[in-house]
Amino acid sequence: MTNQALITAAQTATAWPFEEARKIVERLKRTGKKEALFETGYGPSGLPHIGTFGEVARTTMVRQAFRLLTDDKIPTRLIAFSDDMDGLRKVPDNVPNKEMLEKYIGYPLTAVPDPFGTHDSFGRHNNARLRSFLDAFGFEYEFRSSTDCYKAGDFDATLLKILERFDKVMSIMLPSLREERRQSYSPFMPIHPKTGMVMQVPVEERNVDAGTIIWRDPETGEHFETPVTGGQVKLQWKPDWAMRWVALGVDYEMSGKDLIDSVKLSGQIARALDAEPPEGFNYELFLDDKGQKISKSKGNGLTIDEWLSYGMPESLALFMYNKPREAKRLYFDVIPRHMDDYLTFLEKFPGQDEKQKLMNPVWHIHSGNPPAPEVLVSADSEKATTLSFSMLMNLVAVANSEEPAVLWGFIRRYAPGVSPETHPRLDQLVGYAIRYFRDFVRPAKVYRPATPEERKALEELLSALQPMEGSTDAEALQNVVYEIGRSHFPDLSGKSKSPDGRPGVSQTWFATLYQILLGQERGPRFGSFAALYGVAETRALISKALAGELITEHEAFLAERKEAGSL
Repeated sequence: MTNQALITAAQTATAWPFEEARKIVERLKRTGKKEALFETGYGPSGLPHIGTFGEVARTTMVRQAFRLLTDDKIPTRLIAFSDDMDGLRKVPDNVPNKEMLEKYIGYPLTAVPDPFGTHDSFGRHNNARLRSFLDAFGFEYEFRSSTDCYKAGDFDATLLKILERFDKVMSIMLPSLREERRQSYSPFMPIHPKTGMVMQVPVEERNVDAGTIIWRDPETGEHFETPVTGGQVKLQWKPDWAMRWVALGVDYEMSGKDLIDSVKLSGQIARALDAEPPEGFNYELFLDDKGQKISKSKGNGLTIDEWLSYGMPESLALFMYNKPREAKRLYFDVIPRHMDDYLTFLEKFPGQDEKQKLMNPVWHIHSGNPPAPEVLVSADSEKATTLSFSMLMNLVAVANSEEPAVLWGFIRRYAPGVSPETHPRLDQLVGYAIRYFRDFVRPAKVYRPATPEERKALEELLSALQPMEGSTDAEALQNVVYEIGRSHFPDLSGKSKSPDGRPGVSQTWFATLYQILLGQERGPRFGSFAALYGVAETRALISKALAGELITEHEAFLAERKEAGSL
């Protein structure tokens, strides 16, 4: 696969990051810029969250697509910008020493003491958390602090232009405000020279030649003349966003659907400053398990730490990649599917052509360089396969153990020679599967007894599997399951037939196996499951089900959980 072949395929790739990247290519043709600057914004009044990850991950995907489209001949940068000069509006719930922060309401976050006691300000503490957060995921970015940029004069030229075009900016902003807010609104918020607070006060006079504004302290009536340069003022956030685009030369920034109106207003302000607002798109917001919009104040969503307790970071990146313009449920039950989908995409990647590779999410998740899939070859087959997350959770269920070593015993018997050292990703999956099964799957299981017809079929399966004990041939085992199913649960619809023309097998048979043996509505390909778990162990599982022991054991588990207050 040549680099040129990928570049050619990228020109017509329809994956959304390429569609976004082509907008930036056209933009640079118009502007003549020799560099593409991407930005993500962060309000450091709280700690990084799953939305922070999503925005940086998606922007990184667009950046990587742009690099391929341009053969990496146009330099790119991604700025992670912290609006840490913003005033503290309220004390967050998830910090210590809350009472200490109460008296700093209205002060720049970089002037508020750190309640954690690790940095010289609350803003710097949260900036450090942001950088640590981004570094943990391997993102490539440049960090910029609003406080530092204002004080270093990086924004001075653009701030002076806003002062010069004050009336134009006001004409854009005022129609968007409530009547009472219009009376006191100013895009400039001076930093009080005596108290250090961020002042939301009207501007009484402007001196464009001197680059200053005159305002009055509403408490004391004292007038002050403050330069708009050198970090002595802070802009309201919509003018601030526009100013940042112009001053830094931002070419691309995405944002949530809730900011559509803000993007439009900031874009108008950027044009009033003779600049073109950046390209970008508005992604949809996340929903909770009840379909309600996720809110940090409600705490009704899934945190990034919760996701990463049960799923690998790549599965979360896949969630962010998939359909960003559609509202999606962000809850625990989406994790297993994204784990399995990620592993499937990774397994397919090596055999795909260039066009297919660029449509494969793992190309975007891994910035064009996905790792090789970890495959297993069973003792009775030369066919390489991967172990799915759902299969591992089923193995946890029937192994009756939450010890990784026990699961590895089954895996090694199926595929001799593999180990946590040779398959580290699989070892991670084992840990995730144990935790997810323990906390979500096992409590929700519902076992049922077999009907007389089902009992007869299971007894025949029990007998038919006996000669195959020790086999790890998934296909041969699946054929046995099919033969029993065809005898007792034939598909008479005519829609499915075996190669020899006989009726196929009704899905009722497989539902029977899952409900009675695994306590769930769906499950793995049964031959593959028996090959991994062991034929003797599968026969023992069937015997326990027929004796009613699986139902009794699960009832005891639920009673114990209820007594412990876990249900």
